Amino acid sequence: MRVLHIITGLGVGGAELQLRLLLRHLPADCDVVTLTDAGTVARGIVADGTQVTDLGMSGNRDVAALPRLARLIKAGRYDAVHTHLYRACLYGRIAARMAGVRAVVATEHSLGDSQMEGRPLTAGVRALYLAGERLGRMTVAVSPAVGQRLNRWGVPRQRIRVVPNGIDLDRFRFDPAARVRTRRRLGLPDSAFVVGGVGRLTDGKRFDVLLHAAAQLPEEVAVLLVGTGPWEEELRRLAHRLGLADRVRFAGEAAHEESGADGAPGLPSLLSAMDALASPSPEEAFGLALVEGLACGLPVIYTSCPAVDGFPAGARADASYCPSDADSFAQGLYGLRTALLPRRPAPAAVRHYCITRSAERLMRVYASVVPGPTLEVNPR
Repeated sequence: MRVLHIITGLGVGGAELQLRLLLRHLPADCDVVTLTDAGTVARGIVADGTQVTDLGMSGNRDVAALPRLARLIKAGRYDAVHTHLYRACLYGRIAARMAGVRAVVATEHSLGDSQMEGRPLTAGVRALYLAGERLGRMTVAVSPAVGQRLNRWGVPRQRIRVVPNGIDLDRFRFDPAARVRTRRRLGLPDSAFVVGGVGRLTDGKRFDVLLHAAAQLPEEVAVLLVGTGPWEEELRRLAHRLGLADRVRFAGEAAHEESGADGAPGLPSLLSAMDALASPSPEEAFGLALVEGLACGLPVIYTSCPAVDGFPAGARADASYCPSDADSFAQGLYGLRTALLPRRPAPAAVRHYCITRSAERLMRVYASVVPGPTLEVNPR
């Protein structure tokens, strides 16, 4: 089976990294088109052995990209087109129809109650999304919560399939040597209680809540923020105003490998350096970073996480709900610090989000939209 994945951009982000991980495990012949920004993740996908084409769109209204994309789809003789993120879903569905490909699947990675991928959910955004959705065959939701939101928007239930995001469980196993090495590189004392936050540094992630909470905690509590984004400078200024400049580390973008190309610690190593993981975001479509933290044996404290909500009853011992306010997070983190819990193995429930399982479920979605004669799977 030949599948073309179309995504808005390939800088570092949750959807982009998830696509790269899926491509490693999908038993199909895949290519990738990025509408713009063939960045860090694009280079990683190419290094993994998958072709990436940068369409070079100049902006959201660059409609001249449509015929170029349609010609590319037609020339590739793809059995299915799989789109990711808002702009790619709209342009990709239209271009696939122009190219005569009707087996179109779209994954909705980041749909909250009031925003999608950081943009407010206005009536115009919703109407345009639904108009494009009708050109596809199936919409994949990364969690039941996203599936329910899509249905409330007007997407028929029979056109929605839930395929949770997945992680490479072995990659995120706690590494005590990486913990020591990473703390030394970041200048974090061995005795520090390090609270992590992982994700795009945007207002929606509410890492300001985490900084205000840290300001109420003893000086040995440090904060490690992993990610970049438009709120980075604001968060740096806030850390200074709160007197936290020497207790907050900004790690920047992090590869999902043990280390990046420049030798900087990757996300698994950064998680190993932490003692707890916090997510004050009130709207998450899935919460993949928290699952990765749990796989690393970390206790996590969160405001919204459909992934954790999807665990079986009684399987959330290492994950605690907390309202998205500084006082509540300070209280929750203080409790974790004083408990001095030993690092524990990953809870069995995280296996529910193993990437191989997600890839198998996605292949079943492809099988439901692609005509029978093309269902032969091509091992990579």
